Amino acid sequence: MGDVARAAGPAHPVLAIMQPYFLPYIGYFQLIAASDVFVVYDNIKYTKKGWINRNRMLRNGEDAMFSLPLQAGADQLDVVERFLAAGKERHKWLAQLKGAYGRAPHYAQTLPLLERIAACPEDKLFRFLHAALLATCEHLAITTPIRVSSTVNIDHGLKSQDKVLALCEALGARSYVNPIGGTELYAREDFAARGIDLRFLRVRPLDYPQLDGKPHVPWLSIVDVLMFNPLDTVRAWVRTHYDLI
Repeated sequence: MGDVARAAGPAHPVLAIMQPYFLPYIGYFQLIAASDVFVVYDNIKYTKKGWINRNRMLRNGEDAMFSLPLQAGADQLDVVERFLAAGKERHKWLAQLKGAYGRAPHYAQTLPLLERIAACPEDKLFRFLHAALLATCEHLAITTPIRVSSTVNIDHGLKSQDKVLALCEALGARSYVNPIGGTELYAREDFAARGIDLRFLRVRPLDYPQLDGKPHVPWLSIVDVLMFNPLDTVRAWVRTHYDLI
């Protein structure tokens, strides 16, 4: 786990909270590794244009989308109320990734993880994403406990910062780590007033060779990082290749 973030010690756990995403970028896993407890939201609204059921891969030297197809559902449904599409389309993403990365140097190292995720029998979107997250963390040797938000005893009607603070207090956190993009969403003084240290994780840029000597395409799914780098290297990056500010 992230030694810098864990300076408070196990008696004062470091907490991180995120929405569920499908095979997210490396920063998501750095956030998990930097925390003592990680909470994934299940009782939040599904957003069509977000990253909950889709991500970016490298195809022909450019970024391209892959996604989990879903059954039709009302816009107001929470993530936990959405279902994966049935039939052949359900795992079209796996065929897309196979086609995109078949020549990658660590394809054979990464394919079993993707096939394991695709074999998950869950039909509910959140349960499938949760299983994929656990499988990927295991692959990356991340052992941080992952809690589902609805199982934590708080007022789940709270929103944004108030909900984060409630989760921190319910889980006894004395430090909260958020991706760097949240600097405008959270106020250090509000956290400090509750005895909680607010930190932000900034991912250090990665620039590794991809295919055919083309310019590096950054910030793709963790799948891209795994396809082009030895597993031990990726595991080290997850634990060290970021800054806490």
